[in-house]
Amino acid sequence: MKVSGFTFVRNAVTFDFPIVEAITSILPICDEFVVAAGDSGDATTDLIRRIGDPKIRIIETVWDPRYFVRGAIYAQQTNLALAECSGDWCFYLQADEVIHEADLATIRRCMETNLRREEVEGFLFRYLHFWGDYRHYHKAHCWYDKEIRVIRNGLGIESWHDAQGFRRRGRKLRAVDSKATVYHYGYVRHPMTMRKKQHAMDAVYHAAGQSAEPRQEKAVPFDYYPLDHLPIFEGTHPRVMHDRIRNKDWDAADSRGSGHPKKHKHSKVSQRVLSFVENKLLGGRRLWDNKNYVELP
Repeated sequence: MKVSGFTFVRNAVTFDFPIVEAITSILPICDEFVVAAGDSGDATTDLIRRIGDPKIRIIETVWDPRYFVRGAIYAQQTNLALAECSGDWCFYLQADEVIHEADLATIRRCMETNLRREEVEGFLFRYLHFWGDYRHYHKAHCWYDKEIRVIRNGLGIESWHDAQGFRRRGRKLRAVDSKATVYHYGYVRHPMTMRKKQHAMDAVYHAAGQSAEPRQEKAVPFDYYPLDHLPIFEGTHPRVMHDRIRNKDWDAADSRGSGHPKKHKHSKVSQRVLSFVENKLLGGRRLWDNKNYVELP
């Protein structure tokens, strides 16, 4: 059995992506790791090269502005990396997603157990969405609780829409639960860096001249508030994240009132009520959940 890891990244230094941690978190169970390194304006490609592992293969890419609508560039770059994978299983992580070392053996066993189960096209991972810092996380209805991150190679599977999930000739994949967790740090940055990242994301989701935020907001820190209703993480973070966590130099609570132009979706009363019902009364079962996969037993 051969396992390929793959990802895409651009401007990881500028926007403080934990790309090194993402890659190294799963290298122990990968036979190769393909990175689509975009045309960055910083030292991202050199940062990846300095990992110094012979399993890593970098393909240098150019981000075509024609795909800068609804995040399509993310799927396009993901597919470029996927096309270079030669493993039986392809393990996908985005540049802000990290796997705990305690889950690696479980994931490997899942790959071995399901290698001959042809109906299994992918593996589901549970998600921990951290917000503002390394203590607060989301369990809100509007945040996805599972997604596919390992896919079977050679079936014509492709990244879908903005690369949140995958499809096989347009249909949802049949997947089993890996019992493992993705630690998602997409909204864990200094508030000023988070604002810059938000504008970069906005640029690839909206056509020119249709930005979701006024340009004058660019110099305003991202407002993580409110934090008081979020659960506190009591577990351990992946070992590869320890230095990054130790060197954190901001307090998300200080960003309150910094001028975020609109209320976060997860903070709206309707979402908070729905999330309370799901998490406290239904044991985590999602209502009206539009799943991006078909879960197999």
